[in-house]
Amino acid sequence: MKRILVVEDSGIVTKIIRHVVNQEAGIEAIYAASFAEAKLVCERLQESLFAALVDLNLPDAPDGEVVDFMLAQGVPTIVLTASFDEQRREALLTKGIVDYVTKEGRYSYHYALNLIKRLDKNQHIKVLVVDDSETSRSYITELLRRQLFQILEATNGVEAIKVLLDNPEIKLLITDYNMPQMDGVELVKNLRYKYEKSELVIIGLSAEGHGALSAKFIKNGANDFLHKPFCQEEFNCRVQHNVEALELIEKIRDVANRDHLTQSYNRGCFFRQGEEIYHQAQSRGTPLAAAVLDIDHFKRINDSRGHGVGDRVLQAVARTLNESLGRFLVARAGGGEFFVLLPGLDNEKAMALIDKVRQIVASTPIEVGEERLYTTFSAGVTNRMLGNLDEQINEADDYLYRAKEAGRNLVVGDDDDEGA
Repeated sequence: MKRILVVEDSGIVTKIIRHVVNQEAGIEAIYAASFAEAKLVCERLQESLFAALVDLNLPDAPDGEVVDFMLAQGVPTIVLTASFDEQRREALLTKGIVDYVTKEGRYSYHYALNLIKRLDKNQHIKVLVVDDSETSRSYITELLRRQLFQILEATNGVEAIKVLLDNPEIKLLITDYNMPQMDGVELVKNLRYKYEKSELVIIGLSAEGHGALSAKFIKNGANDFLHKPFCQEEFNCRVQHNVEALELIEKIRDVANRDHLTQSYNRGCFFRQGEEIYHQAQSRGTPLAAAVLDIDHFKRINDSRGHGVGDRVLQAVARTLNESLGRFLVARAGGGEFFVLLPGLDNEKAMALIDKVRQIVASTPIEVGEERLYTTFSAGVTNRMLGNLDEQINEADDYLYRAKEAGRNLVVGDDDDEGA
């Protein structure tokens, strides 16, 4: 839960903001109607304040003193103002605010709350700034820090590639054009051999005068381009729009990879990701366990209780699997069957873990109306890498059927096979 401070003396505006905040999950607002009240709140809650939404003109702070105060406390601040002019805009942006919002209707307050949610997301996004000019690099990193991004820096294209290899989770790269060793366009060319536009956003920058440079950047794979010197607000908007586009693509991709009923990964995703995990384990000589789990008597549940109850059982089992095995690759294969890939575990440890999950499932009631149902699953687990992932899954599937033949609610693995 993110706690924000709202400083606003207008009762009507406060009521609107309160209504908007109440519709947003994950945000708790503390309200103050004056500069004096805001100071008291900060004394009490400063360490827990994530951001502030403050009115520029208060009865006891008519010249924006509350803005200076909040920034001095290190709290990211968004300014609310009823009137605006170019001089005031420049002064506020120079101070280091996140953004300003004019009070022009309910959408303005939704926009302000969206900025706060954006700040929350930005904390988990790494950005690489590439520029040989320390002055330019410092300015860009300061703008990004105000938006709470994690910042990494490089002074040229060659150094940037090394930083990327060490930090594969970087989502956004901002690069100047004119740099020693490797210029910005060459850097973009090199990166696009490895990273798609949907994996890494690249924004080019340059103070060069000719207009063809922007086309050169984009034709070689950049997502966007800005001429220096740029407007701070345009920079923020370009960064935000490109990051949000990347997140939307990731969301669409994730939906495509999920089973709609259980929200576990689907079979296709399991084999796409699993093949890479399989080949890594094979090349490194590290153990890899594969498990096939099947809900006992699932067809009987569907036939006797209806598919609605069957769906509830599936969802409950999937939830337990995802919570208990979250660090591994879990997927619904179809019907009541699930696949699990457990890199780094030998067969004894993998069997022990799957058996522990089996016990959790067997002892956890599933609420169906006023009734409490209990279900179990059987599983086969193998570490035998027989040439490809599909063959390893087939081996685990053979063990699964042995578990069912032995009475169900069992886990069978490699050691059981050797003793048979």
